[in-house]
Amino acid sequence: MASQSRSNRVEVPEAKAAMDRFKTEVASELGVNLKEGYNGDLTSREAGSIGGEMVRRMVKSYEESLNK
Repeated sequence: MASQSRSNRVEVPEAKAAMDRFKTEVASELGVNLKEGYNGDLTSREAGSIGGEMVRRMVKSYEESLNK
């Protein structure tokens, strides 16, 4: 079988730092306590709410950029 590569890795180090700040900001606004490093104690609901909100904001930002 062919080996699979991870699809969630960030190719640009600056982008990783920006995404981490974005994730922390969204989590804070949603009332989810993130800590540095491993956050395996989050519930699926908490993790999903952070990721979902991040996607909503990125889509909104992209749509707004199309309207300019």
